[in-house]
Amino acid sequence: MATQTESGTQQDRVVGRAFTMRLDPHGRPTAGTVRLSCSGAACADQRFPSTAEGRRAAVEHVKLHVARVRTGGGPRGHAYCACLAGGCAWHVADPDASTGRHGGTRPAAVTGAVRCGGPVVLAVYADRAGRLWRLAETCARCAAATPGCQVLAHAVPTARTAPAAADQVGGKPTAQEERAGGTVAAQGVAAAFSDRTPSPTTAPSSPTAEPAMPGARTATPAATSQSPTRWGKIAQRIVPSNLQPDSLRAELIELGDAFRAHQQRPEPDHALLAELQERKARAFDLWANVTGDANLRLDAQRARQAAQTERETHRNRTAYVPDGTDGQREVVVERLLTRQQAACARTVLDYVAAHAPHHDPQVHLAVLMLTLRTARTGTGNVTGQDLTGWLADDTERVLEQLVAVDWLRLPGAVTEALASRPESPALVTVPSLLPRDPYPFTFGKSTRPKISGWAQKTVGDRKLRKKKTGAATRLLALYTAAHIHPDGHLGHGEAGGIPLQAAAAFCALPVDQLGERVDLLVAADWLSDAGTADGLLRGRLAERAWPLGGLL
Repeated sequence: MATQTESGTQQDRVVGRAFTMRLDPHGRPTAGTVRLSCSGAACADQRFPSTAEGRRAAVEHVKLHVARVRTGGGPRGHAYCACLAGGCAWHVADPDASTGRHGGTRPAAVTGAVRCGGPVVLAVYADRAGRLWRLAETCARCAAATPGCQVLAHAVPTARTAPAAADQVGGKPTAQEERAGGTVAAQGVAAAFSDRTPSPTTAPSSPTAEPAMPGARTATPAATSQSPTRWGKIAQRIVPSNLQPDSLRAELIELGDAFRAHQQRPEPDHALLAELQERKARAFDLWANVTGDANLRLDAQRARQAAQTERETHRNRTAYVPDGTDGQREVVVERLLTRQQAACARTVLDYVAAHAPHHDPQVHLAVLMLTLRTARTGTGNVTGQDLTGWLADDTERVLEQLVAVDWLRLPGAVTEALASRPESPALVTVPSLLPRDPYPFTFGKSTRPKISGWAQKTVGDRKLRKKKTGAATRLLALYTAAHIHPDGHLGHGEAGGIPLQAAAAFCALPVDQLGERVDLLVAADWLSDAGTADGLLRGRLAERAWPLGGLL
């Protein structure tokens, strides 16, 4: 055990405490029995009939050790980092970091001196598999560098010896101290720093003067002018107190505070989050350059991706409308579909326009809704209320047409399907949508109900029902809603507009009859400033319908 004279007393350096709990199979593999073992000398092995019980017992055992450490005064400021004592193997990914090229063990000081440092902390680690738990006294840097590690308590800082006293007892600093710089002193060792700048609390030395001892913070004006080192944490990582440059450390601490402040908001600010994630990416890149930690670079990449997602979310949720004073006001829109889901919805609309068995608006509407119910598997449940809600008085005629051409198969007669109730829906089959290769749609099982619900809300809009609009008008409402910009304008590009030919094909109408349906949508407050010219339908989706808009 290493000893160091400090201020006339003997200060013992001890290796940080470490307790490792493991959960291993016990007995026959089919029995499911597990054994919980702890590295503590006084901890006996325990056996449990299931893994779940073993994990609960392991967590309780960790809590027991935590309580004992805290009862004993918490982590010890003069302890060696337990991670450093093991060659920093808990966070060094390189297998050659702790062993030589020929298999020999390298000294722990060599493998960990570059990063080990900061105050002693009590940290806990649990692997994702739920098989290993580790509680240890480590330095702040090792705790921050270990993925999944959480800090539970910090050691009380120990007094540091002035450089003059260190010269008296030790002479020149060792090679390890030269490499570690001020790291060892940060752990509570009275060793010489590689930086020989005199301490501001030390009086100028003279041939006859006694070695100056650190006094209270209020004893000298120089001490009162210095503020204590600020502590910080970001993304479950402790910001090391001796991280250089100081501007990086200050930026990391400020970012951590900003993220925590944002979490207290009642509603997220996606624009602010995008800016914070961009700053985090830049700061973590610099942190990775300083420490050589590859995990920090991965975190920086994830932060850049998160910033892009937040910017996209902000654009999707934000629209601008005139405020009546030659300006614009920002409106936040809770859209039913994401931009990707809207793209999937448009593939369904194009499929219906190309594959509907009859060129009839009511047939197109039935094909659309049944396609959304049966996409991916070719089968789906419908009720009589669904069918009559879509087609009103023409339900029986349309279903018989679809059954006659074998586009739709019902478990019984059409009248039985119309009589089906929610507690016993009719299972319908669309043969063209049964699983095959290639399949017309590529969206997943969670996207299908989203698109189906969006179409149901759109064709069942209250004002459209109140105006008693027909199937063609509701199909046009759906088509316009699926082709908008965030501000509500229809179509692609700066000029905007939806091709009349494509809209007419989907609605099963001649092009020259679209104008009447556009007027009906304007009267129902679905469209505004709408008109048909130059082969395009231009206009804007009414603000009340923006949540149903599918962004291009």
